[in-house]
Amino acid sequence: MRTELRATSDNGLKIVVVGGFGVGKTTMVRSVSEIRPLSTEETMTRAGEAVDDVTEVRGKESTTVAFDFGRITLDARNVLYLFGAPGQERFWFLWDRLFSGTLGAVVLVDTRRISDSWYAIDRLEAHGTPFIVACNEFDGPTHTEQEVREALDLDPKVPLVVCDARLRDSGKHVLITLVQHVRSLYALQETSP
Repeated sequence: MRTELRATSDNGLKIVVVGGFGVGKTTMVRSVSEIRPLSTEETMTRAGEAVDDVTEVRGKESTTVAFDFGRITLDARNVLYLFGAPGQERFWFLWDRLFSGTLGAVVLVDTRRISDSWYAIDRLEAHGTPFIVACNEFDGPTHTEQEVREALDLDPKVPLVVCDARLRDSGKHVLITLVQHVRSLYALQETSP
C-alpha cells in the first residue's frame, strides 16, 4: 500500500532521462516512480517503420511521443520530478524544453548502440546541464567501461554506471549517483574564486 502524497512541497527538483530510441527511458521512469507515471506511449505502426529505425529494437510495440513523468518524494520538503524524453530523432526538438530548469540528466545507453547516445550528450553539454551516463543492461555488458568512455568521448569526471532500468533499486542507484555528481559540481563552484 502506498502512502498518501503531500499536496505541496517546498522544493521540486527536476531530472530528465534521455537517450536513444528504445534504450529503456520509459522503463526507468516507471520502475522508480512512486506514482503511476504519466506516459505518452503510443502503439508503433507499420507507417512508423519508414521513419524510425526499428532494426535494433525488435519486439518494441510502443514508443514515447512526448515525455514520461514520474515522482519521488525525497523528504517532507523535497520532491524529485522525473521526465523521460522521447528517443526518436523526430522528437528531439522537445529536448531543449525538457532541459529547461533541470537539476541534471541521466543519459541512458544501450551498449549495443552506443552511437545513439552522442546527440543526447552533445545537447546536454551545449546547455551546460550536469549529467551522468547509465549503461542499461540488456543481454549483459558488450563493452567495458573504458570502451564506452572512449566511444562517447566522455570526460573522466562524468560518472558512468551500469544499471537495469527494470529494477527499482538499480534505477534509484542511478538517480543517487546523479544527485551526488550534481552536489559535487556545486561544491566545486562554491570553493572556486
